[in-house]
Amino acid sequence: MEKPRLRFAPSPTGYLHIGGVRTALFNWLWARHTGGAFVLRIEDTDQERSTPESKQVILDSLRWLGIDWDEGPEVGGEHGPYEQMQRLSLYAEWAERLIAEKKAYRCYCTKAELDAQREALKKADPKAQFKYPGTCRNRTDKPDLPSVVRFMTDTAGEVVYVDKVFGEVRTPNKELQDFVLVRGDGVPLYNFGAVVDDITMGIGIVARGRDHMINTPPQILIYQAFGAKVPEFAHLPMMLNQAGAKLSKRDGAVGVFEYRDLGYTPGAVLNYLVRFGWSHGDQEVFSKQQLVDVFNWEACGRGDGKFDPKKFASIQHEHLKSKGLTPDDEYVTRVLPFLAARGLANVDRAMVERALYTIRERATTLVDAAEKLDYYFRDEPVMDEKAAAKFLVKEHAENLRAFRDVSADGEWTEAALEARAVAFLAAKSLEMKHIAQPARVALTGRTASPSLYQVMFVLGRDASLARLDRAVARAEKAG
Repeated sequence: MEKPRLRFAPSPTGYLHIGGVRTALFNWLWARHTGGAFVLRIEDTDQERSTPESKQVILDSLRWLGIDWDEGPEVGGEHGPYEQMQRLSLYAEWAERLIAEKKAYRCYCTKAELDAQREALKKADPKAQFKYPGTCRNRTDKPDLPSVVRFMTDTAGEVVYVDKVFGEVRTPNKELQDFVLVRGDGVPLYNFGAVVDDITMGIGIVARGRDHMINTPPQILIYQAFGAKVPEFAHLPMMLNQAGAKLSKRDGAVGVFEYRDLGYTPGAVLNYLVRFGWSHGDQEVFSKQQLVDVFNWEACGRGDGKFDPKKFASIQHEHLKSKGLTPDDEYVTRVLPFLAARGLANVDRAMVERALYTIRERATTLVDAAEKLDYYFRDEPVMDEKAAAKFLVKEHAENLRAFRDVSADGEWTEAALEARAVAFLAAKSLEMKHIAQPARVALTGRTASPSLYQVMFVLGRDASLARLDRAVARAEKAG
């Protein structure tokens, strides 16, 4: 069986929206599941808003997510170029072919004329939808005037296709009009450019948001006009905000790099997004490879989903907790920039890996992880002065010094440190509460931290004793 070719075709007009990532992900997963090809195409015909910077954001965002492409910008391929503004001569050639076969025609109607007709209809019937009346459909002259190319739509019959998600869809042709294929400046409109590109790039499955279902009937007519094989279509449910409207910037972070900067991992982002329109039993947490292994179109649903930041954060936490989802080496690589942002550049990578187990269960994002790792990498921890004023006081000085001394004498492992502390407390008829908080503030500068023995083991003997010595000296001087 021929391996499928799928594509993602974003417009470079800003950040890469996570809704677009969901579309890219479904296409990429099926390509990887089947051994097919995933093509990245840049639809940059909106010249007023498209920028090279926005294009680069798309490429960089996909790479950060781990969504690679087999053909496209910076990769190449035999079906290029992969940016629409570099393909204008191709669109002109294919448009002329339709004109020659009397399946399209040049329309010389001006915007002012069409606006006047639209306004007249609105006055006559405010609820009526304006359709181009075919003014230039049968013109035989070729005036030297600006023109667009329109498709000659047959108003009889209907367009029928079987969507991989929504099943059979029927659209009467009478609901369509002679739609524009190419503007006067030679730039194709979306439906024409997308079809020509999909034909020439051999795209066999077109998967996109269900908001594109309105575009599918005219696109199928264009395929048929060229005598080309119509691809399969899979229209995906929408990502909505809590109010049920389309998710937008007003609803908070929606750009890929916003989540990167918040300390989310690529695996967690993909894991959360795949659940918008797809399920695999009751399983909620997946690795990327698991998604590749089990993804299929039959498990795609039709119902739109509401974006849930709390659920997203929960998935993120699960990914950071699990070594299977975020191995130590990857965790270290991803948390290093966040440590650097706290002024902790060039920290010892091995030391970071050594400390990870102390914060894995509790850190919810990489920003949070860097905050929780901070005190391991400073000569002196950043001190919470309120905590110090409460616990590094004269009444705790003697016990803190004794704890320091008993800790220093023997093997430096968690178990050995805990055993010596337990014996010390028993001999002094003390409870852990008598040394825990003073020692914790001494070692970390905080009142909340992992186990004292974990912290001391990671810090090592010299650093731990030095911090305890400074704390004892401070406590002895305090009132």
